[in-house]
Amino acid sequence: MTYGDTGIVERITPWALGAAVFLLSMASASGSVGVESTLPDPVLVALAAASAVAAARARRSLWPLAAVGAIAYAWLVMWPAAVAASYYAGTHLRRRDLWFYAGGAVAVFALSALVSHRSEGYRALVAGTPANAILMSGAMLGLPLAAGLWVRARRQVLATMRERAEQSQREQVLRAEQARDQERARIAREMHDVVAHRVSLMVLHAGALEVGAPDERTAEAAALIGGVGREALSNLREVLGVLRSQDSVRGPQPTLADLDRLLDQTRALGIVVDRHNEGDTRPLSPMVERTAYRVVQEALTNVHKHAADARTDVFVHYRPAELEVIVRNKPSVGTSGDLPASGWGLVGLRERVELVGGRLEAGPRDEDGFQVLARIPAA
Repeated sequence: MTYGDTGIVERITPWALGAAVFLLSMASASGSVGVESTLPDPVLVALAAASAVAAARARRSLWPLAAVGAIAYAWLVMWPAAVAASYYAGTHLRRRDLWFYAGGAVAVFALSALVSHRSEGYRALVAGTPANAILMSGAMLGLPLAAGLWVRARRQVLATMRERAEQSQREQVLRAEQARDQERARIAREMHDVVAHRVSLMVLHAGALEVGAPDERTAEAAALIGGVGREALSNLREVLGVLRSQDSVRGPQPTLADLDRLLDQTRALGIVVDRHNEGDTRPLSPMVERTAYRVVQEALTNVHKHAADARTDVFVHYRPAELEVIVRNKPSVGTSGDLPASGWGLVGLRERVELVGGRLEAGPRDEDGFQVLARIPAA
């Protein structure tokens, strides 16, 4: 049952109970399921209607229903309101109030038995003898009260089980978060011990080579290597900070404004790279520009690894609804083969592009070159 269906049932149930109490009260007064009354019909209808309204509002306040039930039973042996009151007493009243209700109910049933005993005819026979009075008090008071107490105990057990399940789920989530944080910290430590240490050595050696370079070109190359290494260390520190803490604040992330600097670093390695802009250049959201930058960065990394002497073209197309980025290299004469390929660069790049609703295509071209194409929604 859905939440909406449950709400409808919760609203209908009180009035359905009130209608049942009204019908059963009229049946009791007519003698069908109780003692026939000689009072005028308007009086009986008014008493039955009062019982019905009190029963419909019993969840808000039990005592009006208990009062109407006491009057109806003591006066006319009209039992439906008394039965409903006993059930709600079991489900809602606290222990002290419950004892107070039970004592009052016993007094009402004793008064009804006394009035019935002094009456004549069918009422005296049904509710006036001690045995029948005890039997009726057990049926009209004891059974509904016991049913209400059982329902309340069941609700409490279910609520306790639900609370324990929610607590267990919260603890499980907390343990999973702690395990994840520990794993992130372990990865950060390993990356720092291995990668950061080696990159730092590379920067130091590049600095030493720059100082003792035999010629200007070697010094420039060493300075470039040192600059790239220091930038890699800075980026690595940002990644390690994110791994160590989810709440860590990351530094400024590169966007398309930094693309020329990235291309200049590639050109400094001897690779011919041309940039082509098409469409109306306009500022886009930081996530879109950052994703486009990472596409070009990963594509150029693959060029460094597998086609170091290939001429490369970078196309940035500003379309109305999307940003299209193409990195295309022409057939290479040879490959560098010195740097190992992780095999996960394009996979991670495709996930990054798809995360912002885009699409990435990468593969060989018909002219035996290689192309990386990304379409990123810009709207």
